[in-house]
Amino acid sequence: MARRGVEEMKKKNVAEKKPSRPTPSAARSSNRKSASPTPESATLWAMRLYVAGQSPRSNTAITNLRRICDEYLPGKYEVEVIDLLRNPELAKTDQIVAVPTLVKKLPIPVRHIIGDLSATERVLVSLEIRAS
Repeated sequence: MARRGVEEMKKKNVAEKKPSRPTPSAARSSNRKSASPTPESATLWAMRLYVAGQSPRSNTAITNLRRICDEYLPGKYEVEVIDLLRNPELAKTDQIVAVPTLVKKLPIPVRHIIGDLSATERVLVSLEIRAS
């Protein structure tokens, strides 16, 4: 069943192990006028979800993350799902001590959320997503 959840995440604007790239605005020269801050609507959200196999908590976290992203960040997010049972060495990268854990890479600052992401309001506050 968890495998189906991961497959559905892949179909819904989510990819496994996609590297994030800096935006072109980061490379602008200093002699140009400074641009206004990028609105939240144009920001790419890059996240990693660390799970442990096909456990019920992992499935719940995948489902909840997909629901939150589809509702609050439609078309503006990338999620990399990392199964630590298959790749335990990847836990060192983001200092993962518990699973499931969501790591928001972009926009900065980096945030870690431990749990199945069922408390939607807390997740939105932690990720600094404004509810519309």
